[in-house]
Amino acid sequence: MRAAQLKAVLPRELLASVVVFLVALPLCMGIAIASGMPPAKGLITGIIGGLVVGWLAGSPLQVSGPAAGLAVLVFELVRQHGMLMLGPILLLAGFLQLVAGRLRLGCWFRVTAPAVVYGMLAGIGVLIVLSQIHVMLDGTPKPSGLDNLAGFPAALAEAIPTLGGGLGWQAGLLGLSTMLVMYLWDKFRPQPLRFVPGALLGVGLATVTSLVLALQVKRVEVPENLADAIDWLRPSDLLNLADPQLLIAAFAVAFIASAETLLSAAAVDRMHSGQRSDFDKELSAQGVGNMLCGLVGALPMTGVIVRSSANVQAGATTRLSAMFHGLWLLAFVLLLSSVLQSIPVASLAGVLVYTGIKLVDIKAFKGLGRYGRMPMFTYSATALAIVFTDLLTGVLIGFGLTLVTLAFKASRLKVSLIDLPQDGEMELRLIGAATFLKVPALTQVLSTVPAATTVHVPLNNLSYIDHSCLELLEEWGRANAAKGSKLVIEARGLKRRLEGRERTTAGLGSAAA
Repeated sequence: MRAAQLKAVLPRELLASVVVFLVALPLCMGIAIASGMPPAKGLITGIIGGLVVGWLAGSPLQVSGPAAGLAVLVFELVRQHGMLMLGPILLLAGFLQLVAGRLRLGCWFRVTAPAVVYGMLAGIGVLIVLSQIHVMLDGTPKPSGLDNLAGFPAALAEAIPTLGGGLGWQAGLLGLSTMLVMYLWDKFRPQPLRFVPGALLGVGLATVTSLVLALQVKRVEVPENLADAIDWLRPSDLLNLADPQLLIAAFAVAFIASAETLLSAAAVDRMHSGQRSDFDKELSAQGVGNMLCGLVGALPMTGVIVRSSANVQAGATTRLSAMFHGLWLLAFVLLLSSVLQSIPVASLAGVLVYTGIKLVDIKAFKGLGRYGRMPMFTYSATALAIVFTDLLTGVLIGFGLTLVTLAFKASRLKVSLIDLPQDGEMELRLIGAATFLKVPALTQVLSTVPAATTVHVPLNNLSYIDHSCLELLEEWGRANAAKGSKLVIEARGLKRRLEGRERTTAGLGSAAA
């Protein structure tokens, strides 16, 4: 970028970067807490996402950092394998993303059915809400969503002074007030102050209130020296990747992070008319970022739509705003860590509960109804499976339902035998896809054709026909030629790939021996 261009865009990029920084600050810490990690880990990921991924990004207006979509998976990984095992998992996941980007596989991560993605985010949102309502009461979340739901009455009773004698009610009120401020700000935000994020306002008011009233609540723990929060990856840790569970976890992180990033990038492209996203370059940049996060023991990152939309709305036009936001995060942690240590944990949990509720996108669910009941069922089944089992199982169930739907539609074939005006002539009308699965149905219909009949088979209503159906038709023509029957296949220009070769059915002509 030339000096004159830089001078022209710099003021706007600086303003946008401050807005994104204000949005990212509470989210980085809140998502870290929801992931079962120290808040500083989320801040490190945000810094890397801004300074490194912002510089390398293929989607210049997208902002990367820790995402709520991965919080549930990270929490489960930390619970099962420990915090130190997250490093090698992220290193491998980032490497997979980097390789996928270099192989130009970015477009394939966008093939994921929207019903599965929306269902996955809804399930994650429910799990975040169920876990963070415990944190809002200064409690500790349980291992699973159902455990959190079952344990909530006891946690609530313990927080009420007249029942459990605890002080959790103070934290709960701070969390609820944070959510209320965010809701009211979203509804009635004044136009001149549209750049002020509701999360920052809610957390700020809760922090001031807790300090003025000297409330006995848990507060954020951030080290005075950011280097103390870094857990460098040890070479010996890489040997743990021989564990199949860790390998599966790395693939799961890579896939979910990539899908969420590229869907976010596509959404950002729709918000502006500037440079379009290079999905392969973006995927490679995310891979580099996650490898760095693995090396320093931070959280995984994705492209985040909340920060990215704030970036676009604030007037950003280049990648500078994303990079500067990472610089502001770094400066704030280095110079003002004492301010972060005053923030009530319950207030950040309130931000996550509000975010989790918004992840359950009812509007998207209703929108899927335009495409039939099956996408809505897939959405619901994916979300419920994630809540009742785990994230990976739920996503696999969603994919399974998508494949079943695809197989059903691909094998749908309407077969009818129609009398033509000419004596002794009929039409075998085929509409849909003629695959080997429909051979029995075709056989049954052909068995009803009277002797000495000419059967015309137009293929123009078929989206696909495989060799098994063609061979059945040809064989029927040969077998019934002695009865005076004749089969005429009318290709009408239909081309299909058969037995690995591009061929036309025009050469089949009459199959009457």
